[in-house]
Amino acid sequence: MNQEMNGVEGQKQQENGDAKMGYDVQEKIDYVFKVVVIGDSAVGKTQILSRFAKNEFCLDSKSTIGVEFQTRTVTINAKLIKAQIWDTAGQERYRAVTSAYYRGALGAMLVYDITKRQSFDHVARWVEELRAHADSSIVIMLVGNKADLVDQRMVPTEDAVEFAEDQGLFFSETSALSGDNVESAFLKLLEEINSVVSKKALECGCGKVNGDNNLASLTGTKVDILSGPELEISEMKKLSSCSC
Repeated sequence: MNQEMNGVEGQKQQENGDAKMGYDVQEKIDYVFKVVVIGDSAVGKTQILSRFAKNEFCLDSKSTIGVEFQTRTVTINAKLIKAQIWDTAGQERYRAVTSAYYRGALGAMLVYDITKRQSFDHVARWVEELRAHADSSIVIMLVGNKADLVDQRMVPTEDAVEFAEDQGLFFSETSALSGDNVESAFLKLLEEINSVVSKKALECGCGKVNGDNNLASLTGTKVDILSGPELEISEMKKLSSCSC
């Protein structure tokens, strides 16, 4: 009987310890950034998010219905940041639903499929819709996914670079299948959000912020792209053709 009681008490203590640990982590979080992942259906938005959040890739992935989200906590410049990333459906019939989730977003990952020219041709419309519903200061990363399908490429990297430069976006090419550049693309986006949010917090003397804050006065960002054999993010002034 005493052993059973000791076992129960030990379990409760462990549960309380785990709960306290979770509470402590929540208390230490400096920022909560809301990020939306948008783009046409079947370009790999869910796969990119799964690769970043859980380092997973599902071959049997189905189209997202409405909106889903995942989270991941990262450390950027000594700040603990919780990224709340919303995976939106690309189908037209869900457009009215997903647009409501743009509000309060500090960043956006706009994804197209490098093997489907049409998905890239629709990027301009996605940017227009994003800027109509989201804050004007939102940081946008244009992502050409499925970069591993080199032989099926239909969208030259140069076309995407030109569009990103014209619209003031960051740019990256990724492969959710292999994981290439997914981590660096998300971290770059979060770093830029952190940069402008931290600057705003210093200017107004604010403390912590989250996705519901009005950051309308934040300045815009310049385009970066991925270049070179390892597809590392570089400054636009160092542009070179992507070999992927």
